[in-house]
This record gives sequence, structure tokens and C-alpha cells, in this order.
Amino acid sequence: MTQPTTKSTERRPSGIKQLDVVGVHEAKTHLSRLLERVEGGEQIEIARRGEVVARLVPATTDKVPVLGLDVGSMTVPENFDDPLPEELLAEFEK
Repeated sequence: MTQPTTKSTERRPSGIKQLDVVGVHEAKTHLSRLLERVEGGEQIEIARRGEVVARLVPATTDKVPVLGLDVGSMTVPENFDDPLPEELLAEFEK
């Protein structure tokens, strides 16, 4: 595979120092190799006529939230459902 012709100097996602930029033709020709690099954690930008139009990034896994981690760490006061004081309600009407 040919080396990327440029490095991106545009705004990048935080934590990414430099992204390889490849042209559309190179991306089409070497997509499997580029995907292997992305699977390894790299991010690669694809440019058309010198302008970045897409970014290959590793896919995120959909994590299932773990419920119940906060059990017992907070309490709801007994007066939680009581009506709000008139002066506080008036603030919402402004």
C-alpha cells in the first residue's frame, strides 16, 4: 500500500494527535488493509480532491448499562411530592 500523501492538520477528535489521510482511490483499492488498521485502533481520514470527506474510526460496542449501582446512595425526602411554595412557582412563570 502506498503511504498517505498528507497528514490532517484540521480540527481532530480530542486525544488524536495525527490522522492518516488517504484519497478516495487509495481507500477503494486498499479498503481491507485500512479496515485492519482501524481495527487496531487507528483513525483514517478519506479525502476527495484534497478535502477530507469521511473518517474511518473503530466501531464502538454497545454497552448494556448496569442497573442498581446507586442503590442506597441517595434518599428521597418525605415531602418530595408536596406542592412548591408560591414564590418558587412564580419564578417559573417569568
